[in-house]
Amino acid sequence: MFTLTEVASLNDIQPTYRILKPWWDVFMDYLGIVMLMLAIFAMTMQITKDHVACLPCLEDPDEAAGPKPEPFPHHTATSAAATAAPVSSTLPRISKDLPDEVVQEIHVRHQHTVVAEKYLSQPEPTGVRTNLDYQQYIFVNQMCYHVALPWYSKYFPYLTLIHTLVLMVSSNFWFKYPKTSSKIEHFVSILGRCFESPWTTKALSETACEDSEENKQRLTSTASVPKQVTSEGKDESTTPMLGVKFSADKPIAEAPISMTILDKKDGEQAKALFEKVRKFRAHVEDSDFIYKLYVAQTIVKTVKFILILCYTSTFMAKINFKHSCEPDIKPLTGYKKFFCTHNMAFMLNKLLISYMALILIYGMTCLYSLFWVFRRPLKEYSFEKVREESSFSDIPDVKNDFAFLLHMVDQYDQLYSKRFGVFLSEVSENKLREISLNHEWTFEKLRQLVTRNPQEQQELHLFMLSGLPNAVFDLTDLEVLKLELIPEVRFSAKVSQMTSLQELHLCHCPAKVEQTAFAFLRDHLRRLHVKFTDVAEIPAWVYLLRSLRELNLIGNLSSDNNKMIGLESMRDLRHLKTLVLKSNLTKMPTNITELSPHLIKLVVHNDGTKLLVLNSLKKMTSLIELELHTCELERIPHAIFSLINLQELDLKSNNIQTIEEIISFQHLKRLTCLKLWHNKITNVPSSIGQVRSLEALHLSHNKLECLPPALFTLPKLRHLDVGHNSITVLPPDVGLLQNLQHLAINSNKLEVLPKPLFRCTKLKVLCLGHNALTVLPETVGQLVQLTQLELRGNCLDRLPSQLGTCRMLRKNALVVEDHLFDTLPVDVKESISRETNVSFTSGL
Repeated sequence: MFTLTEVASLNDIQPTYRILKPWWDVFMDYLGIVMLMLAIFAMTMQITKDHVACLPCLEDPDEAAGPKPEPFPHHTATSAAATAAPVSSTLPRISKDLPDEVVQEIHVRHQHTVVAEKYLSQPEPTGVRTNLDYQQYIFVNQMCYHVALPWYSKYFPYLTLIHTLVLMVSSNFWFKYPKTSSKIEHFVSILGRCFESPWTTKALSETACEDSEENKQRLTSTASVPKQVTSEGKDESTTPMLGVKFSADKPIAEAPISMTILDKKDGEQAKALFEKVRKFRAHVEDSDFIYKLYVAQTIVKTVKFILILCYTSTFMAKINFKHSCEPDIKPLTGYKKFFCTHNMAFMLNKLLISYMALILIYGMTCLYSLFWVFRRPLKEYSFEKVREESSFSDIPDVKNDFAFLLHMVDQYDQLYSKRFGVFLSEVSENKLREISLNHEWTFEKLRQLVTRNPQEQQELHLFMLSGLPNAVFDLTDLEVLKLELIPEVRFSAKVSQMTSLQELHLCHCPAKVEQTAFAFLRDHLRRLHVKFTDVAEIPAWVYLLRSLRELNLIGNLSSDNNKMIGLESMRDLRHLKTLVLKSNLTKMPTNITELSPHLIKLVVHNDGTKLLVLNSLKKMTSLIELELHTCELERIPHAIFSLINLQELDLKSNNIQTIEEIISFQHLKRLTCLKLWHNKITNVPSSIGQVRSLEALHLSHNKLECLPPALFTLPKLRHLDVGHNSITVLPPDVGLLQNLQHLAINSNKLEVLPKPLFRCTKLKVLCLGHNALTVLPETVGQLVQLTQLELRGNCLDRLPSQLGTCRMLRKNALVVEDHLFDTLPVDVKESISRETNVSFTSGL
């Protein structure tokens, strides 16, 4: 057997789960316990005291005609008394002459006669003698208990117990089912930690402080001067920014120290809670299984209640005290019919009425539960009230099982949901990160990370932090700030302290600025680098930095998104001189022409995407430098020939095979540098000689086999790079380039150097490495200004001693094998080495 406590434990749940039990579930649990006690009490009474008592019934005619029962003993005594009457009347007449023994015997008999007369004078007894012994009565009682009693009278306690257990299991099934119990346990655990977290208390307390500050500001603002309106009718306190408006400057209320200081352990626990809540929401919000299971178990209880109520009411009238029993035992007892009484009938009747009353109350509660479930959508939960009462206006609404669990918690205590909402707010999480970040990244720690870049500028590079530490704004002498992979960057008004800041890098860092901070950056920032994955990551305020000189945008700016990148607002970048777009454009953005009056340098690195449309370039007449790298161009774009102020053109790493259009460059009178390197050019047309303004020509890493003589007629050419081609002969006309200072023809197939080459006495750099040269002419000594000579990778046997006359040639600038250097005379080697040492010493 089991005790009441053990059975009641079926209805018990963990104490922490009680926050998910509304009042009707708790009430039904208590009703279940009462019904369970009633069932166990009825079972106990039935097991210990329940029985029937039966007697034979002679109303049947067949039994009356059967064997007659024996008469009682007083029937025989009546006849004996009739015969004894004369004797008693004659006793007084006995002769005195009789012997004493006879007289004594007569007196004894007379006394017996008197006793018989007294006995016969009693009333005659009624009833029927059954001739059944005790064992037969027991047998008849047991037979009639099973035959005569209705089944409900016998099994009512057991049915009550079974029904109660089913209802108890149904009430708590969603806490026990594996697919739901794990989620519920996780939810209750997170909810309890969020409720008790110190961060929740601090966040809500800080909200209360902010509310009090806002109330004070409202009182003081009533007497303030109205805002001035510009002549255009626009409010000066707002600045339009691509659909975003800066709010007017507001005094920032400093939070109390107790609110901003958080124990490091508490901060780490709060961070972990934010992550757990985020993962739990993603795991639970995509399913409504818990909601469906709760609805199903409520419907099961309701149907169970209706079923119990219907069939129980029909059996109530069948629980009687008197019963007629006709067991098939006449051969054993001689009787066919018996009259029986049930001693527990009255008790069972009262218990049944009590049970039906409890079931009725239970059922009404189930109906109310169903009404509550279907009264409103429980698969949606809104934190609107919490958003109104707190400063966390970004708390999102939730749905499905997550929403249902919060609705259930609200029936217990709405404070749980309010405190839980703090951990759904990104604003709250950002505040926590900010507090922890400022506690970890102090001014002293940041000062140690400041370095000097190649431009001798003070630079700070912060990587993968949770935010921007406030101590950064105290580095007043910082010139370059690089921020990389920081999810939340916010520039406060304190950035105005960084008076030396000129360059800012935002690498995958969505940045927000306050009004005062924006005004400072707008007037002081000169160079900005923004690297992004999606165009939406570009801060909208970037296009309003009117003092900006250089803007680098690195990320996805494909043609599908051109209308979204906000280039229409670039008209406010009035001082922008350099624009760098490292992206995958298929056409040049049309709105870029708004920069044409002042833009002098445009760089497009297209990462191998073919740039098809460049018509917008025609209007960029102020361009001085143009770079189109990896744009898969096959020819020189005609739009370039309209850039009359162009001085430098770089078409590196394209797919250009022919440059017949090069003759059109003669109209670009200011073009001095042409870079066509890393392409597939096979031939240089003679029309190259018409571009007489060229001073530098880069044709390396192509497929050239020869050079046209017209190339050497360019009078201003100072830099010629034709390395990494397949050139076999260097024309003697190279000697005509009297202003040539840099010649790179390395990694070709030269076997002989023309003597006129050494007439170019202004040569400072001569790269001849990785060819097939066998002799270096002695006339190399005429290049008295030579500072760098590359000979490695040829077939030379020795070096001419005339190298000693190249007084500016340094040992570290002479790129040659060691064994060839050793072929030089000792004095030449010493001269080169000595000059190197002197130069090095003087440099020090």
